[in-house]
Formats: sequence, structure tokens, C-alpha cells
Amino acid sequence: MANRPVDKGESAPFPDEALRLPSHVASSRTLDRLVDTARDYAKASTAENTNKAYVADWKHFARWCRMKGAEPLPPSPEMIGLYLADLAAPAGASPSASRPLSVATIDRRLSGLVWNYAQRGFTLDRKNRHIATVLTGIKRKHGRPPQQKEAILPEDILAMVATLSFDLRGLRDRAILLTGYAGGLRRSEIVSLDVGKDDTPDSGGWIEIVDGTNGGGALLTLNAKTGWREVEIGRGSSEQTCPVHALKQWLNFAKIGFGPTFVRTSRDGKRALATRLNDKHVARLIKQTVLDAGIRSDLPEKERLALFSGHSLRAGLASSAEVDERYVQKHLGHASAEMTRRYQRRRDRFRVNLTKVAGL
Repeated sequence: MANRPVDKGESAPFPDEALRLPSHVASSRTLDRLVDTARDYAKASTAENTNKAYVADWKHFARWCRMKGAEPLPPSPEMIGLYLADLAAPAGASPSASRPLSVATIDRRLSGLVWNYAQRGFTLDRKNRHIATVLTGIKRKHGRPPQQKEAILPEDILAMVATLSFDLRGLRDRAILLTGYAGGLRRSEIVSLDVGKDDTPDSGGWIEIVDGTNGGGALLTLNAKTGWREVEIGRGSSEQTCPVHALKQWLNFAKIGFGPTFVRTSRDGKRALATRLNDKHVARLIKQTVLDAGIRSDLPEKERLALFSGHSLRAGLASSAEVDERYVQKHLGHASAEMTRRYQRRRDRFRVNLTKVAGL
């Protein structure tokens, strides 16, 4: 029903569930349809993974409140301050965490609570002294530099691709790695691509193979975090390393002319299925090919796996592309040059030597 009440227990409403007709307006078939439409749009206002994280945040906080003999509603800045402190330094057998959480995770949990309260019609002020002072103290006492994933460099991606077979599954995974690397794509962006515009409702963008100008290439139109943007992927120096060639091979042999670009294959790896790949496949693929290629073999396997993730592709492109920084920034879709520099692992270190300039 369009006017169902908001659940005030452990469950967290998505933004669509908070939308309903005003109490003084009579329900009708037309208005109910509009409510459903508005809910669809509201649910699309945040990414699916973000929605899942926010729901988990609320359930965790509601459970913590019950264990402390309190209620999560209405919001209590005092209790939220205590909750943050318990996340940073768990007290006894607290259900909040088996170990202290990182500052970044605690900050994200707080963002989840702000969002959840907003869905319930409440405003939670992060600047309230009971919250802000505790969070500031946590950051000062427990803050650490962000742990960045290792960049996949050109020689690494070539070694990783070389470990793949030439069956259908291997062609797909080769296209994923080369396209993700050359495009500087997030793993969610890779798997959300369609072949052609507006093919599926869960599309996050589409691919067009363009011939002609400057050798042509693949033009990606992405609905990313910062809005719609275009990414140009040029052809490589050889077919073995060319992301455009890898894409065309995969689409040709998989017989994909529309719908999701990257889909699952049959168990024997010889037939493309209709199901779109999950972004976790990209993370698993990167880790497995890193191991198979012997990258960072000086470290134990567990440490090697921890070093690399989906973001290693973006960091690799940013660190390896020897062009003006503004081109890299545009390619990655960053709003600021500072964000781009965070992805440039070890690039340009000590290029400007202020010690010598200062006369030493």
C-alpha cells in the first residue's frame, strides 16, 4: 500500500519506503502509481552497495541501543557519541565490534546514521558537541594515513593478461582487465556497461566502438559517481595488449549485440549466458591473476592478495600515464586534481627538489 507506515524497529527504510501520500490526501489509483514511480526514483538516488551499507549500519546501531537499554528513535546525540566511542574502543563483550574499527569505517557508520534518520524525518546534526568532539578525539588518537592499494603497472597488467586462456571465459576476462585498466574504471563501472545505449534498466552506461578519427577506439558513456561522463579508450600498440581488440573479440565470440557487455559463461567456458557479472568478479579476477602472474612474489600470498583490489586498475593508469595531469583527472572523472594525485602511486616523487632549490 502507498501509505504503509515506516518500520521503527531494526529495519531501515530505503528512501523509497519513506515516500507516501500526505495523511490529508485520499488515495487513488493514479496517486498510488505516482507514489510507486517516485519511490523508484528515490531508490535510484543512491548506489545499491551504498543502500546495503546504510541498512546494515542502522541494524547494527539499533541492536547496540537495545543492548544498552535505549531506543534508536528519536535521535540522541549523547547515545550516538557513546556508540562512536564503543566502535573505536569496544567495552567488554560489546556487540558493536570484535575489534576496534578504523576511523574511516566509524566516519562512514556515522554517515549511515545521518542518512537513516533523514529517511525517518529526523535531522541528526554531526556538529552537535556530543558527536563532533568524540569523533574529533577518535581521529586524533586513532587516525592513520589511508592504506592505499598497490597500483597495477603496465608490466603487471601484461603479465596478468598472459595468464588467461583463449576460451570464451578467458576472452571475457582479458577484455575486463584491459578495458578496466585503459579506462581507469571502477569495478562497478566495468560490469554495469551495456552494448549500445539504454539496453537494460540496470545499465550504468554503454560502449560504442568508433572507427576512423585518430585510429578510433571505444567510447564509453558512464553514469558514474560524479554524473554522466565520457571515457575514450584508444587502440593499443598491438592486438595482444589492445583493449578495443579484446572487447571486439569477446563480443564477437560471445555473440553479444545488445544488453550487458560482461556476462557469466557456462561451466565449460564455451557459452555466454544472459546474467550480468557482479562487480565482485572483477576483484576476484584481479587477485587471482596477480597470484598467477607472480606479481610481488617476494611477499606471502595473504599479503599479496591484500595489496591489490579493483582500485588497483585505476591507480595503475593514473600512475603510468605519462601525460599532463589534467588529462588523467578528466579520464578518471575526478572533481579535483588533488583526488587524482591520490591515485598516482609514487609518480613524480622528488621531481621537484626544493632542497636543491633552497641552496643545499
